[in-house]
Amino acid sequence: MNQQIRSYMTQNVYTVNDSQTIQEAAALMSEHNIGAIPVVDTQGNLAGMLTDRDITLRSTAQGEAAQTPVSQVMTAQKIVHGTPEMDIHEAAELMAQQQIRRLPVVEKGKIIGMVALGDLAVDHQLQNEAGEALSSISNPSSPQQ
Repeated sequence: MNQQIRSYMTQNVYTVNDSQTIQEAAALMSEHNIGAIPVVDTQGNLAGMLTDRDITLRSTAQGEAAQTPVSQVMTAQKIVHGTPEMDIHEAAELMAQQQIRRLPVVEKGKIIGMVALGDLAVDHQLQNEAGEALSSISNPSSPQQ
């Protein structure tokens, strides 16, 4: 049975644009209790991902969060994402391979949803895959600069 990401993703996704400050992004993340936020360009296309870890390691540690634009600390290269028609098992495998906990769902360049490991873990049929993905994610990898 083919289960699509569309059935699991969160559809109301908060985003920031790449010229907003890290402080603005962090305030939005705090307000909505989220650890990662997609970054969009002026046309609304997915341009990057900004995580709480990006903010901590790339700006706050240097004391620059108030004036630094998101574009300077976001992950912009090789943005891993899914499509609404992608099989949920394939998405879980992709998350494990890429060691990511959150997968943006993109259609025609625009972000339309987010899938988190927690979304997969609530489905009894997917609990094993979510556990395997978390196990892979929890393995140390080299830090990104």
